Amino acid sequence: MQNRMKQKTRRRSREALSLLLIALPGILYLLINNYGPMLGIFIAFKNFSYAKGIWGSPWCGLDNFKFLFITDDAWIITRNTLLYNLAFIVIGTCISLVFAILLSELGECLRGKLFQSALLFPHLLSWVVVAYLVYALLNASNGFINNSVFPALGIEPFDWYAAPSAWPVILVLVYLWKNAGYNAIVYMASIAGIDKEIFEAAKIDGASKMKQIFAITLPMLRPTITIMTLMSIGRIFYSDFGLFYQTPMDSGTLFKVTQTIDTYVYRGLMEQGDVGMSSAAGVYQSMVGFVLVMAANYIVRKKDPDNALF
Repeated sequence: MQNRMKQKTRRRSREALSLLLIALPGILYLLINNYGPMLGIFIAFKNFSYAKGIWGSPWCGLDNFKFLFITDDAWIITRNTLLYNLAFIVIGTCISLVFAILLSELGECLRGKLFQSALLFPHLLSWVVVAYLVYALLNASNGFINNSVFPALGIEPFDWYAAPSAWPVILVLVYLWKNAGYNAIVYMASIAGIDKEIFEAAKIDGASKMKQIFAITLPMLRPTITIMTLMSIGRIFYSDFGLFYQTPMDSGTLFKVTQTIDTYVYRGLMEQGDVGMSSAAGVYQSMVGFVLVMAANYIVRKKDPDNALF
């Protein structure tokens, strides 16, 4: 009996070792890429000097954080980062759900595959390419809109890169064009997992397609929507650098509506070389994101425990 138990234990150990070896590359990547850089948190509290290194640089307390928040731009960059991300979460989720439902209705036909590929393609483009596509549309001198669309409508050419009021809408549209299709794929995978017999039963009972969507599809997608939203809230103090830096072509006229925490830190690092301030901004973003995820998850757990992350 004991020998049999020992054999089972050894067999389980060998199986566990095999699984661990399979997961080892991913674990190493996670440790090196995600946890290793966390040692750099010390830089946020030091007056960093390249000559002295991380450990030799003198401590400066919270001076790097003070520098980040006492500037005149502190309110602008915080407001822009928060409002843009809120718009991306709310509008992006709605658009992605619409795309996912429409594509799922097409099923496995060729048209469905074609539209799915067309929606996913923009996500594969780099922000440099997207920025020049936007520039080809909005360029004041030879852009497509100013040279082709506006003359046909009898509208005077417009200098888009000198009009801050237009860019909140432009940035949201560009973000949706690039990312909504990719997020829709995630929701499509969830829709594919819904038991088709539920829809057949609803159809027999006389439920219309819209009734099926609101009574079956959307409630079934609630766990996925909750998880995606919670993950997005965790990065609400981060911004897509390429969207806010590359797309406006680094136009100084547009800084008031395109400057976010990430672009502000990048420009400060490139112009002043202040590594400590950049590190402080990263710590600030991580801490706020952690607090927001914990708070949002706490609310979800109180309202709907089954859909909470933990």
